[in-house]
Amino acid sequence: MIPSEATAWQALSGADCLHRLGVDAEGLGGAAAAERLATTGPNRLVLPTGPGRWRILLDQFSNVMLILLLAVAAVSAALAVVDHAVPKDAIAILLIVGLTALLGYLQESRALLALRSLLDLAQPLARVRRDGRWQRLPGDQLVPGDLIRLESGDQVPADARLLEGCDLGVQESALTGEAELVGKRPEPPLAADTPLVECSNCLFLGTAVGRGRGLAVVTATGMATVLGGIATLIHAARPEPTPLQQRLADLSRRLVAWALGLVAAVVLGGWLLGGSPLALLELALSTAVAIVPEGLPAVITVSLAIGTQRMVRRAALIRHLPAVEALGAITVICTDKTGTLTQNRQVVTELRCGTVAVHPDFQTAELTPPSGAVVGLCPGNLDLLLQAGVLCNDAEPRPRGGMGDPTEVALLEIAARAGLEAASLRRQYGRAAAMPFRAERRMMAVWLSDPDGNLTAPLSRPSAGHPPLERSPAGSSLVLIAKGAPEVILPCCDRWLDGAGIRRLSGAQRDWWLAQSRGLAASGLRLLAFAASSRHPGPEAGLESLVLLGLMAQRDPPRPEAAGAVARCRGAGIRPVMVTGDHPLTARAISEAIGLAEPGSPVVQGPELEGLDAAALEALVRRTSLFARVLPEQKLRIVRALQATGAVVAMTGDGVNDAPALRQAHVGVAMGISGSDVSREAADVVLLDDNFASIVNAVEEGRQVYANIRRFVRFILGCNLGELITIGSAPLLGLALTPLQILWINLVTDGLPALALALGPPAEDLMYQPPIEPGESIFARGLGSAILRIGLVFGALVVALMVVAARLGRPWQTMAFTTLCLAQLGHALSAGSDQALWRTPPAANPWLLGAVLASAALQLLLLYVAPLARFFGVTPLTAIELAACGGVSLVFLTYLELEKWWSR
Repeated sequence: MIPSEATAWQALSGADCLHRLGVDAEGLGGAAAAERLATTGPNRLVLPTGPGRWRILLDQFSNVMLILLLAVAAVSAALAVVDHAVPKDAIAILLIVGLTALLGYLQESRALLALRSLLDLAQPLARVRRDGRWQRLPGDQLVPGDLIRLESGDQVPADARLLEGCDLGVQESALTGEAELVGKRPEPPLAADTPLVECSNCLFLGTAVGRGRGLAVVTATGMATVLGGIATLIHAARPEPTPLQQRLADLSRRLVAWALGLVAAVVLGGWLLGGSPLALLELALSTAVAIVPEGLPAVITVSLAIGTQRMVRRAALIRHLPAVEALGAITVICTDKTGTLTQNRQVVTELRCGTVAVHPDFQTAELTPPSGAVVGLCPGNLDLLLQAGVLCNDAEPRPRGGMGDPTEVALLEIAARAGLEAASLRRQYGRAAAMPFRAERRMMAVWLSDPDGNLTAPLSRPSAGHPPLERSPAGSSLVLIAKGAPEVILPCCDRWLDGAGIRRLSGAQRDWWLAQSRGLAASGLRLLAFAASSRHPGPEAGLESLVLLGLMAQRDPPRPEAAGAVARCRGAGIRPVMVTGDHPLTARAISEAIGLAEPGSPVVQGPELEGLDAAALEALVRRTSLFARVLPEQKLRIVRALQATGAVVAMTGDGVNDAPALRQAHVGVAMGISGSDVSREAADVVLLDDNFASIVNAVEEGRQVYANIRRFVRFILGCNLGELITIGSAPLLGLALTPLQILWINLVTDGLPALALALGPPAEDLMYQPPIEPGESIFARGLGSAILRIGLVFGALVVALMVVAARLGRPWQTMAFTTLCLAQLGHALSAGSDQALWRTPPAANPWLLGAVLASAALQLLLLYVAPLARFFGVTPLTAIELAACGGVSLVFLTYLELEKWWSR
């Protein structure tokens, strides 16, 4: 049978689990398994139905600016048909709309890649007991009740309850984010509300066996697994629009509203003056084309792509272009600990040997000794402790450390720093027997041959005034070395090494050692105690009468750049928040070490979040910066709560458990080296060096991108407003410009220089400014009024030129068209720097100078190459006429420089 409701399998004994699942030691029969498979479905993650490719493409045309341009193209095409002419305007507009839609489609069509990566995790082969015999079956054929066998190197094919285990250690970083192997044991049953990270009798799909072997019964498959729940969370997470997307949507709505209003006003004015319907309709088209910045979407996309290239050079790969600008608006960074702020490895940070603390550089500091102890470090004691770490160790030595459990690799590394060669030591002292580490006993022991007595000698040296306490049994050449948790090793010891040699361990001295271990553990360190004996008869006897050699403390160290990166975040007005699945003491220790939190800051644990409603959680995230023992759904709640407070949130992570929160955040940041495929596909940014400091560099680049966007929005809209004034005034004077000419201005003399503006040098004080307010309009901080002033002056100058040229019988339309182009090129040069134009060296932005010269050359080609001139409806200008256009443009440039001076 299959339980019909969720069951807390960790709270049941192995026998009860088998009973609930209706299976015995022979496993399921083929018929029963087929029946269950029909009920539960294949053991694979189901990809939720998403929009198809055609739907994604059609959605691109929901933008109001594109809809307006499509309407303009349709009317323009109709007019061309009436006039029996080629619909040049309509073709040009449709090409622009198609390019914009294609760019959006290419971005959004990758939205479900994170879920496809999850599918790949769910298809390992499994050793399954069916019909009384073991066989290998595809993982998608498993059903609840199947008995599975697992060994080191196997992928766990489904969620399961462990029935038998021998030194079983599982790598669960994909779910928990923590790199250390998690010890698994079948008994005892745990509380029903035990967090996932502490379910030591359960196994989970998507994890891997790192050591040992085990027998388990499948309890859940497919979407019913923990990994399936995460897949559901990823699909349910709805990414918040980035600030840039929100601001561009607001800009689009405003521009369309202005366009419709101006079209109505211009057409009404022309009708009152007796204009013809077709002329008024063409005027309306020109007005709509003028106000819509056709080149703006392409300019912004290319600008973001340029920012992306710069970020790659600073080790941040951008997967979704809007994330470039969103990085610059971030107000909160939610960061995981392991592999993000830390190095994702274990390092010995301190040794306690006798009454001395020894640091990794082997500098020593005397401790306050217990009563009766000799202060100091007895010769050979430290070497003996380091040798014990090498010999009671299953990691494989390598030239630069080792390979295996990170805790044991750290012991090889500290020994190597002291000049001990692990492989040579192991050859010298061969292992005769071993008691492997098991989670339930929290210790490991080895028996080594010592034919020369080199290991025995230090254990036989008594303190001054005391007789020898260590005598090997007759004929014995074995030495026992044990390591494990201090609270397990200390009760087995009746002697210890102080500053003079071996002495008996009194109750007060044992309490002193326990206090030492508690003090180190309170700092978030992982503790191992080491003991030895040369008079132990062998593995068949219990461990007792050992000599305590000392303690080794380890931690996953902070990245060297983390503290500086956190300080830069704070200086830029960004609040870093740690959200980790690790122990609260470890989270606090790391956060204090890098300056993320003040000493003694409270740590909120995942279970504490369960009873909080949305309002209470929002209040909590406003004041709390440390969250530990957090589950995937809780990370998602934290991100949503921060977003509800108005924060622009970046979330960093590397495991499958981080993917829903990465997708929900405004900017998801995944680790490129240690991160899972799922996290990388769910993220907007991938750090190529797994360095938290690279996020801060990316934020700086993002701020520069937004500053550039505001710069060319000011440039483009100021120019467009001048065009509107020109077009709106022309009918009143009996004049007009064509939509095709306006398109040329917007795409060539606007577009190319606007692209070059994105390559300008960054401001020096970007990372000393506060983040942009999330709800701030793109026209805030004086940008809107500046656009209005620039547009009015620009339009007035061109209209004046047009009137004078018409009265003098000059080609007013071509002169107005040329002046609009040349004046905008001068505007681009002025907008390229906040300094006065004559104080800005050309090398500051050579791309801008090149774009201005190229656009000017294209404008001259259009005037003087006959086919182009006929296509655009212009006539070649004389030298005087061209000089007049240049003179008006120079007057406009002078005004722009005065405007810049006045603003400063």
